Amino acid sequence: MARLYDRVALIGLGLIASSMAHAMKAQGLAGEIVGYARTADTRAAALEIGFCDRVEDSAAKAVAGADLVVLAVPVGAMGAIAEEIGPHLAPGATVTDVGSVKQAVIAAVAPHMPDGVHFIAGHPIAGTEHSGPRSGFATLFQNRWWLLTPEGAEAGAVARLRALLEGFGARVDEMDAAHHDLVLAVTSHTPHLIAYTMVGVADDLSRVTDSEVINYSAAGFRDFTRIAASDPTMWRDVFLTNKEATLEILGRFTEELFALQRAIRLGDGAHLHDYFTRTRAIRRGIIEAGQDTAAPDFGRVAQVAPKGG
Repeated sequence: MARLYDRVALIGLGLIASSMAHAMKAQGLAGEIVGYARTADTRAAALEIGFCDRVEDSAAKAVAGADLVVLAVPVGAMGAIAEEIGPHLAPGATVTDVGSVKQAVIAAVAPHMPDGVHFIAGHPIAGTEHSGPRSGFATLFQNRWWLLTPEGAEAGAVARLRALLEGFGARVDEMDAAHHDLVLAVTSHTPHLIAYTMVGVADDLSRVTDSEVINYSAAGFRDFTRIAASDPTMWRDVFLTNKEATLEILGRFTEELFALQRAIRLGDGAHLHDYFTRTRAIRRGIIEAGQDTAAPDFGRVAQVAPKGG
């Protein structure tokens, strides 16, 4: 594939950024890849693994001369990083992010973008329960959706970024930021909160011992624990910054849960069967869309990054 960017700056070097770097190198999509991370250990790991050609000890240094800057830090840190790098961005550069909330990120980042810099908010719907620079791998984004909320960004800059993401194997779509946040509250944010809650309930239930929870976990609970293993800082920021949409979906979830409680209490098997039949169809739709396979795995087998990155 043709090179799309001469210098890419990755601000934050965890799972998503490292996977982007591996994909860019594998496909020849970028020239120099420069990285910045808050800790010296992470910066050293990025160099050791080799997905960055150079690392800097400040975000401002990392973005100098870059024609693409990727903000891959927790949502709550986006504003401070944008303020730091704003004066150092090259004219004509594109800045994007990988946060799973879009309205709050746009509000935090856009005011710090100088004239002539293209800010295109984005969100890759891909990941594993692993984090850190050693967790990335080049195929993470293949056949996964990457949503962009351009909010009026220049068409040429959007097309160039789309070409990069499609070069990763991602399926790219665009939507309004508010709609994005509502969709993700349904498909990701609230399910994560429910998973955290169910694992917390098991931890608090004194009549079931820790060893029983661990040893006798059925597939459903194992999948809950996989989700609940996700990065706590990232998810704290997600819920604080996508508050309205998450609370709306939680309210609807609570209503549905009360209805199911009533059906169980009354022995209303017809209601339960109809409900489960309807929801089963959603699962079939996900499989048909290529976003998972029908193969039973009795608890998800974790993806592991290949050795050496």
